[in-house]
Amino acid sequence: MPTAVQVRRTGGPEVLEVGEVEVGPPGPRQLLVDVAAAGVNYIDTYQRGGIYPVDLPFVLGQEGAGTVAAVGAEVTGFRPGDRVAWQGVLGGYARRALVPADVAVRVPDGVDDDTAAALLLQGMTAHYLVASTHPVREGDAVLVHAAAGGVGLLLTQLAKARGARVLGTVSTAEKAELAREAGVDEVIRYDEVDFAEEVRRLTGGEGVAVAYDGVGRSTVDGSLASLRVRGMLALFGAASGPVPPIDPQRLNAAGSVFLTRPKLGDHTRTREEIDWRAGELFDAVTSGRLRVRIGGTYPLADVRRAHEDLEGRRSTGKLLLKP
Repeated sequence: MPTAVQVRRTGGPEVLEVGEVEVGPPGPRQLLVDVAAAGVNYIDTYQRGGIYPVDLPFVLGQEGAGTVAAVGAEVTGFRPGDRVAWQGVLGGYARRALVPADVAVRVPDGVDDDTAAALLLQGMTAHYLVASTHPVREGDAVLVHAAAGGVGLLLTQLAKARGARVLGTVSTAEKAELAREAGVDEVIRYDEVDFAEEVRRLTGGEGVAVAYDGVGRSTVDGSLASLRVRGMLALFGAASGPVPPIDPQRLNAAGSVFLTRPKLGDHTRTREEIDWRAGELFDAVTSGRLRVRIGGTYPLADVRRAHEDLEGRRSTGKLLLKP
């Protein structure tokens, strides 16, 4: 029986249990995968804490990469020995995982397992934000919060590739340097200045076309105040906590702005959409146009420390668990 990280009760990192969990053979349209690396994401902390309810007990982990060990009935397009990556299904924090073939993507030559595991969930999130939620156009001024984080670094690069001027918030000098390396044009230390006021100053009072906000409670008011007339706040996460209800009249007062709360599942509903987003990301990596920063790797036994580092904002780039 392979080692896995299980949640039997909701709470803080202390509820994470590393133990033995039996994984059976693949069922119809399933792949049995030997996991090489699993991505650590904020959604994992929401599920662990009960913010996003999941039936207990469950094996944590929404994202991973590895090698197909066996295929179930009705599976086409995959065979044992293929390298695959996936996102959006539980079970990644384990040595072996059952993955629906419908969400798996083949990892191309030139992309290693760690990069594939680090890319898919956060990369697809960044992709839908710049390609679908607010399709970034040449000359757009955009605000990216936590610009040195896993999503922030990818989001910055994808927005720059579309011709955006990127304003990015960070909290330390080290993170500021990483954000600049990724292409942020204007780094804003939100621990030193009021970021909304700084956004207005840097844009000549106009504001940004879109604020990509995965932080939530502590930034939402400033994000709204940073928008230009008819701008958009894309609130795609809540790293600092859930956002209280917002009076729609505030959107009027802010300049007829738009507020959306998108999620990745609604942007990967079909095989065609999964392949489109994953294909563009893998192409960007293999061509050198997109760099994936892995900020830390942890054995499964150190999963609690990985969650503490993520929630304590002590990490940059992507965190991985290595079964």
